[in-house]
Amino acid sequence: MGLIIFIGVALLSFIVQARFKSKFRKYAETPLSSGMSGRDIAEKMLHDNGIYDVQIVSVEGSLSDHYNPENRTVNLSPEVYSGRSIAAAAVAAHECGHAVQHAKAYSWLGFRSAMVPIVNVAANLLQWVFMLGIILAASKMGYTLLLIAFGAMLVMTIFSVVTLPVEFDASNRALAWLQTNRGIMYNSEENAQAKDALWWAAMTYVVAALGSLAQLLYIAMMLFGGRRD
Repeated sequence: MGLIIFIGVALLSFIVQARFKSKFRKYAETPLSSGMSGRDIAEKMLHDNGIYDVQIVSVEGSLSDHYNPENRTVNLSPEVYSGRSIAAAAVAAHECGHAVQHAKAYSWLGFRSAMVPIVNVAANLLQWVFMLGIILAASKMGYTLLLIAFGAMLVMTIFSVVTLPVEFDASNRALAWLQTNRGIMYNSEENAQAKDALWWAAMTYVVAALGSLAQLLYIAMMLFGGRRD
């Protein structure tokens, strides 16, 4: 049963990821009526929120956009940094939403940031002990390794769940700001498109959390269910 759930969630994740990329491509080709670039929008949103100590930089890669609270940078992929589309506006505003969270000491962001070092250790540990635990499952050593894997997966699952309010809140801040700045999006259609883009982006985090929960369940069934699927 655990394996079936895991495969089902993996399939759902594939569908959501494909849908999100399709939406992003569509809105990346939809010009923003104001003609502002992602960088312009990020700078304006930061300044409108009284934030002047965050740097906006372009980073390599596609969909590599993120906010780094350690060095206070909004990192935008080239297509967002220089893009003048609905997608560029939505993503740039979303990442600045994280910067606003940081400036306002949003508790969930602080909790997630504090978990990052622990999650990195758990992720590195999991890929080794889980496989060894399966190979040695019939022995006491195998059971111990699976217990360690369960603990590591539990940490990663908590992180995935904590990420959800952080991402949804950043999108809500972005959309609220975009809706009050008519100089960026001139009509309700553009706002609806930005909302659609961010909603599908958020769904990728939802299925990631579900995937972590499914894997945690699978390991738990191996440990405590007396059998493996």
